[in-house]
Amino acid sequence: MTAVHSLGWIGMGRMGFPMAERLLKAGHKVAIWNRTRAKAEPLAAKGGKVVDRVNELASCDIVFSIVSTGNDLEQIYFGPNGLVAGDGPRPKILVDCSSIGVDESESIAARLKEIGCAFVRAPVSGNGKCVKAGKLSSVVSGPKDAFETITPYLKVVAASGVSYVGEGELARICKIAHNVMLGVVFQNLLEITVLAQKAGVPRHAFLDFMNASVMGSVFTKYKSNALVNLDWTTTFTPPLLRKDLDLGLQAARELGVAMPITATAREALQAHIGAAHLQADPAGYLAKDFATLLESVARNAGMTLRPENVPTPTGLETEG
Repeated sequence: MTAVHSLGWIGMGRMGFPMAERLLKAGHKVAIWNRTRAKAEPLAAKGGKVVDRVNELASCDIVFSIVSTGNDLEQIYFGPNGLVAGDGPRPKILVDCSSIGVDESESIAARLKEIGCAFVRAPVSGNGKCVKAGKLSSVVSGPKDAFETITPYLKVVAASGVSYVGEGELARICKIAHNVMLGVVFQNLLEITVLAQKAGVPRHAFLDFMNASVMGSVFTKYKSNALVNLDWTTTFTPPLLRKDLDLGLQAARELGVAMPITATAREALQAHIGAAHLQADPAGYLAKDFATLLESVARNAGMTLRPENVPTPTGLETEG
């Protein structure tokens, strides 16, 4: 497939790498920048053009980004030698797939509008395995004409679905709400799994039942292997989940919405983060997957967990 527009990509983390890779596999030419160039180099063998400076993407028509924080995005856009710094060429459309706060996004959007760049907010739902399995989805807000322009490319990346929800920051609100649900549902899943295990039910048997029931989901299925076999390979960390729960509670205060269950889940998460300091390597422990929360729930129940060593499909298996 030949791209109608020239594409740029910023960010080669756990999500950004497979997302950009999908565009390359679909036949699009993509120029790529990452703060650590070595992380982007493997995509050069797949047709990506790896650049040394982010402002080398300024001549692209559309530039996608997925980074950790709003401050990261601001620096990449407007910092010294940033993407839109200076008086040279600028992308027509910037598409940000990061999970950042509404206030941060509003500030960035206002600055981009002043220099004539359309800003599309397109946060995504899923992890790196979801991307590879074609089960990533995206919620989008911003100028409707810009959304229509970027949709063919975004649908390659977010093959499970692209939902346009309106102008401005509405996609940010939707993603915050989404991650609040993730935190609350996961905390409850951990609690009932430990409850069943303490009564005598193996974790793999209980989760097999839950996943086959009407309460099962893509999420509960793909997290089950981690819970059964205590596989803490990182997809999303506890501090990042806390950031999103805090964003949700902040939005709730501003909009006058009571969210007592979210507040409780947030405090359970905070207790887990605090308990990490009992570990030999607290920072390393908090860099593991947020499924480590199971250990805190079990400890509070007076239990010590061990891997069950039972093969547990995630539903996200891919060939190759």
